[in-house]
Amino acid sequence: MIKEELMQLIQQRRANVAVIGLGYVGLPLALTFAKAGFYVIGIDADEEKVEKINESQSYITDVSNAELRKHVDSGRFRATTDYSVLSEIDAISISVPTPLRKTGDPDMSFIALASQQIAPYLHRGMVIVLESSTYPGTTRELVLSNLTENSDLKVGEDFFLAFSPERVDPGRKDYTTYNTPKVVGGITKNCTEVASAWYGQALETIVPVSTSEVAEMTKLLENTFRMINISMINEMAIMCDRMDIDVWEVVDAAATKPFGFMKFTPGPGLGGHCIPVDPMYLSWKMKTLNYTARFIDLASQIDSNMSRYVVGKIQDSLNRFKKPLKGSTILLMGIAYKPDINDLRESPALDIIHLLLDKGAIVGYHDPFIPELHAAGLNMASETELVAAVEKADIVAIITNHSKVDYKMIYEKAQLIFDARNALKDIAPAEDIKVVKL
Repeated sequence: MIKEELMQLIQQRRANVAVIGLGYVGLPLALTFAKAGFYVIGIDADEEKVEKINESQSYITDVSNAELRKHVDSGRFRATTDYSVLSEIDAISISVPTPLRKTGDPDMSFIALASQQIAPYLHRGMVIVLESSTYPGTTRELVLSNLTENSDLKVGEDFFLAFSPERVDPGRKDYTTYNTPKVVGGITKNCTEVASAWYGQALETIVPVSTSEVAEMTKLLENTFRMINISMINEMAIMCDRMDIDVWEVVDAAATKPFGFMKFTPGPGLGGHCIPVDPMYLSWKMKTLNYTARFIDLASQIDSNMSRYVVGKIQDSLNRFKKPLKGSTILLMGIAYKPDINDLRESPALDIIHLLLDKGAIVGYHDPFIPELHAAGLNMASETELVAAVEKADIVAIITNHSKVDYKMIYEKAQLIFDARNALKDIAPAEDIKVVKL
């Protein structure tokens, strides 16, 4: 009876929705539910974020101020730091961070805290879905345990709990929260059915799976696949460099094969919250089961060393022109982890800046999406006079290839260029010695 009543609320879009965690995943998801006709409350511990949302000021490139304002002004979306609102909520999505500790094990504190703060307001006829990337077993072992520690409610009968991995790719326009297929796996069959019904009211395609563990493992497979393939092509770049072969030409040639090959391109290292981090959850989990995830560990070693490889290439490039790295002015073009977004999470540029500074270089950066850098112990501002900065630099290092940058100007004005992204492919002649590729 409880299940049927909740399903009816969901199908009539009368269920009150809460999204916990209003970052790159949670905020777009909350607005997607609001657009579908639900009344949504966003909960976040960051008072500044909450204040900006309620003033219709977006801090995420994928969400415009106009889109946010539409839902705030309509009354279908608001934000708060107060968990007590959950007493009137029927459906909750948890989208909090799951970073890695310095020791390499997953930091579950945000998920644990969120589930503990939900627990006092857990009631019959509530559905809860965890979206945060994590290791298999988290939903059942951690979230369910925290929710029911002081409750007699039964999962799958009185309330419903599931996992649905976020698949957000910041900056992407073709696949959004709405039209990216959504995997949903519940603690029980009833949990899967209720969670799928809820998400199905707002999202285009739902992919139900048998358990929460299957859904959790699905996310790790997706990102481990990308991590391993990126590390492979990064190592290919290193091997090609040793043999004086252009890896970019090799990749383009291989990509002409219409079957049996998927194109991956090299870069200065892995970035973003998911790809560098998620596979390590699996590696950690397997260690607890006395198994070594060798592919993951090897890929991590290769990718974590790419920042040092990049700095070495910059140093070698300067040496060819009889300039030491120490005391040279280095201008980094782009510091976000991928093009055309303002996301710095796990960006290899941060490690590159630290390594260059440690070696005595004078480092500046230009990024049209990140006017100021206050992260990883760094406090810098983007160069506003780009032409002058390019001309002044002993070497310009293209780390992230934002589309809003005039690469032709950079090629013409720079003394020396290290191109980690092949951004000058159609601009610089292959024989030009002032351009060094990854």
